Amino acid sequence: MNQVVQVEKLRKTYGATVAVDEVSFEVREGEIFGMVGPNGAGKTTTIECVEGLRRPERGTVRVLGLDPTRQERALRPLLGVQLQQANLPEHLKVWEALDLYASFYPHPVDWKGLIEQLGLAEKRDAAFHKLSGGQKQRLFIALALVNDPQLVFLDELTTGLDPQARHAIWDLMRDVRQRGKTIVLTTHFMEEAERLCDRVAILDHGRIVALDTPANLIQGLGIESRIVFSVEGGRTPEGLADLPSVTRVENLGDRIVVYGRTNGQNGHAPLVAEVVNALTSRGVRFDDLRTEQPSLEDVFLTLTGQAMRD
Repeated sequence: MNQVVQVEKLRKTYGATVAVDEVSFEVREGEIFGMVGPNGAGKTTTIECVEGLRRPERGTVRVLGLDPTRQERALRPLLGVQLQQANLPEHLKVWEALDLYASFYPHPVDWKGLIEQLGLAEKRDAAFHKLSGGQKQRLFIALALVNDPQLVFLDELTTGLDPQARHAIWDLMRDVRQRGKTIVLTTHFMEEAERLCDRVAILDHGRIVALDTPANLIQGLGIESRIVFSVEGGRTPEGLADLPSVTRVENLGDRIVVYGRTNGQNGHAPLVAEVVNALTSRGVRFDDLRTEQPSLEDVFLTLTGQAMRD
């Protein structure tokens, strides 16, 4: 598979602060590649170096075979970029912005179709300053796609969007990939990365601490599964911590959380069976029992010891 982006030993500093520290990775043609991490992890700076918006102190970057800082003019028409913070003239209408951006490129897509896909049809004639935060976000995404780019960079893709709009954007991104495009995105939302990305790089303190498919990252670390339930009186039932599949038990007031590692091919079944059998044999009445699968956020916590933060 062709490599659309190649980054080797990238380093970028701001005074005494090392924002990106010897980062290396590649992005493959036709994939959705995600970079996740908390604020200050270095993901936005890394992407801006790849886009040619910032010049690194050292390291090499190739995007579609070109140097983004030295060959920016040749590269720019091939890229779609949605910045984390962008602005437009406050009285510019939605359709005017898209029509204007489309005029910059020789082979733009039909921006009227983008308006429909992104749920902006009713705001076609609205001025930019009249749009909500989520509507502005959707407009920026449309502007990133209007030139029919080979490679799309999306920074905080669904920030400010409600769940329905977020899922609509995810569907659109999958459609873009199916048309042969490559997408690189940064996000705070681990669910977004887990559901949308083919591969994910986890950054912390300017370094990549893990890079793989979401499934492999979760499976490879052997992260504990969880069973959550409530019991009368909120007391932790005796004997749960001694079960073979159980690693620890927490009492969170109105909830009991049992942690353990699954065995065999049946997912949670062995752990669930042990816990349910133990509760039943002891005559413990429990409610609202559910299993929680390990997630990318669990991977992040395991690797860095800190929670994701907005």
